[in-house]
Formats: sequence, structure tokens, C-alpha cells
Amino acid sequence: MTQVLYGVIGKELAHSFSPSYFKRKFITQNINADYRTFSIPDINELLPLLEVHSNIKGLNVTIPYKEAVLPLLHSIDETAQAIGAVNCIKNTDGKLYGYNTDVIGFRKSLEPILKNTTKHALILGTGGASKAVAYVLDKLGINYHYVSRTQEPDTYTYSQIDLEVLAKYQLIINTTPLGMYPNIETFPLLPYRYLTGNHILYDLVYNPEESKFIKYGKHYGATTKNGLEMLEIQAEASWDIWQNN
Repeated sequence: MTQVLYGVIGKELAHSFSPSYFKRKFITQNINADYRTFSIPDINELLPLLEVHSNIKGLNVTIPYKEAVLPLLHSIDETAQAIGAVNCIKNTDGKLYGYNTDVIGFRKSLEPILKNTTKHALILGTGGASKAVAYVLDKLGINYHYVSRTQEPDTYTYSQIDLEVLAKYQLIINTTPLGMYPNIETFPLLPYRYLTGNHILYDLVYNPEESKFIKYGKHYGATTKNGLEMLEIQAEASWDIWQNN
């Protein structure tokens, strides 16, 4: 009997969270399956990949293919469609079904640290992960504003973030890869000195455990959290999809 295979597709996968998580899960739960990384140079390599590895039952999707993969899918669930990004694919008899588990991962990990006064948020970055974050904030009734390196409509640039902006937007979510290993000296260019104990800094980066973004937040008294729990929750949500949907 051919061993069932799962994996993650993306470009830079050397430090991906998923392989070690699922391999440990398969060992501890005595599951006869394997999980691999599939670094592909172009999203159009996905279908040939599935022809070579016909035993792939499920895939996670990471940077930069969460949006680019959409046209290759047979159908997309309602949440992923609303977000416009997929990070989980189920392969059923050659038909690919798309889901977004970033939503449940982010929401469940964010809610415990929210405060009653949290009404406005800044989302750093405008990629696929930022869309899942925005979707969750909408559901929670939290107003948000994107922050980008380039000037775009309804988006702040980093140079526009000042004392007045930070006084209003007290939840700051980093969806960029800034600070992620091995580039641990990088960080979003914010005026951290204006942070207070009322602020919450949430970093989707989980490696290292404390990015510069998190360290600066702690230094100025903000509540902080990294993305590890989010990844664990979304990984289990992916597993449920692969087994049950």
C-alpha cells in the first residue's frame, strides 16, 4: 500500500514550520504518512508535481503562492474565497479544493490577548497573510489600516506612523517576514518609543521566538505574542480538512 503523502509548497522552505510539526505528529500518533517540502519555482509546477506524486492527499501553501494558486483549484471554500487567499489544499481524486486555515489560527490565538479597549489595528504588510488577518478583524469588529512600504490608497507608509497614529491604533500585527530567521536583525520601521502598556504587538513571525518587533514591544510595555500558536492551530485545522472534508 502506497504511503499517504502531505506537504507544503512555496519557494523558501528551508525553515518551514510544517514538516517538523507533522512528522512529529505522525510519529507520536502512529500515523502511516509522510510530510515533505516542495519548493517550486512557479505555481504552474503544482499540477506536474501532483502527477509525479499521485499519493499527495493534502498540501499547505505558503509564500508566495497563497493567491497565485487560486486559478488551479477545482473549488474554494467560502472563507478562502472572501479572503482571496488559500493556504490549505485537499486533493480528492485529482480535484483540488482550497481552504484558508490562517483565519482560525489567527483568531483563536489573538482573542486571549485582546482588550476591551482594542478598537483599531494596524496591519503591517499587504500580502496573502494580511488578508486573513483583515478578515478576522472584520469579524471581531476591529477597524484596521494597512501599512506598506509603498504609497497605496487607504494605506499608510511607515514614515506616516507617528505618535497620533499609534495613540489610535493600539493593536499592531506584523504580517511581513521582517525579523524571520535567518534575517533576525530586520524589523518593521516604526516609532516604537510611542508604544504604551495599552498596545498589543502580534507577530506572525515565530522563528526566532522573540523577533526585534516583539522585543521592542516588550521594552515599551506592550502586550506581545508571536505566531507559533497560530501555526499550531492552523496546522491542526489543515489536518481536520484533509481527514474529514
